[in-house]
Amino acid sequence: MIEISNVTKVYNKTYKAVDNISMDIRDGEIFGLLGPNGAGKTTTIKMLTGIIDITEGEIKLNGKSIKDNSLEAKKLFGFVPDSPDMFLRLKGIEYLNFMADVYQVSKEDRKQRIAELAKVFDMESALGDKIMSYSHGMRQKIVIMGTLVHNPRIWILDEPMTGLDPKSSFDLKTMMRQHADNGNTVLFSTHVLEVAEKVCDRVAIINKGKVLFCGTLNEMKEHFKENESLEKMFLEMTENA
Repeated sequence: MIEISNVTKVYNKTYKAVDNISMDIRDGEIFGLLGPNGAGKTTTIKMLTGIIDITEGEIKLNGKSIKDNSLEAKKLFGFVPDSPDMFLRLKGIEYLNFMADVYQVSKEDRKQRIAELAKVFDMESALGDKIMSYSHGMRQKIVIMGTLVHNPRIWILDEPMTGLDPKSSFDLKTMMRQHADNGNTVLFSTHVLEVAEKVCDRVAIINKGKVLFCGTLNEMKEHFKENESLEKMFLEMTENA
């Protein structure tokens, strides 16, 4: 579970990138964070993962404060950033072993886990190549594999479908569903509203640093009192804001 309580991020002492947001992402659900560019989604995720400091408020992951108990909190999640261009001089297998070392995954467990993930994402033949030689989609796959190699309870995914081929995108969505159904937590941001509509149990719509809505799609439709698509409801909320 992720608890976000009255969280604010201020830059240059004046600009509020995130403005007093609160929400809970529960165990057993896929939670989508939606919003236009510059809405505050990535800033929120960077505070969740401890990459940037929280100006005000509190974030807890399975009861561990990311501010006061950062190391213990970071052991609980896997994070896919919005860019896969990292560790480009390493071979794929070197990167996966590095990530397994960071999270202290045993030799036996990592071998099995890497083999399973490489099969799912069709990366078996590419693990011996340097990441710099990979296409954008392959880089996205290796980053996702590195994120999941220690089998974290909490998945935090920032635009994870970007660059993935249809099969890999489908497989990742299936894995997200299975992970949530096993009582774990999945939070992901996306610009693709159709994906959110099909995959998410609940969503939050954020714009200009504020949460405009948090709940199920049915609750959103009841609010609008019309059988509108997520796209129409999203556009109406963000344009009015």
